Amino acid sequence: MNDGILISTTDSIPGYEIVELLGIARGSTVRTRNVAFDIFAGLKNLVGGEISEYTKLLADAREQAIKRMTEDAMRMGADAVVNVRFTTSTVMQGAAEILAYGTAVRILKF
Repeated sequence: MNDGILISTTDSIPGYEIVELLGIARGSTVRTRNVAFDIFAGLKNLVGGEISEYTKLLADAREQAIKRMTEDAMRMGADAVVNVRFTTSTVMQGAAEILAYGTAVRILKF
């Protein structure tokens, strides 16, 4: 649950009935790399292993995209967002967009 909105990657939520489809809820953020990250990543590339700074950057970006999607769903009057998906795309050299989207719905508990 996020801000009182149920979020699911499935097309239904156990124990609830979808009573109204409200439309597509979406949230995105564009993040750029930091020069210091790039230098560190280049060094890490020589020895191998996870680049934890980038992992954290992307995790934070996903959370922000989810929050924005949830806010969009709330504006529509939704109780939940189902079929949630993520996508990413390169906007320009060194910048990527993370998009979270799903179907905003109204639900009733059984």
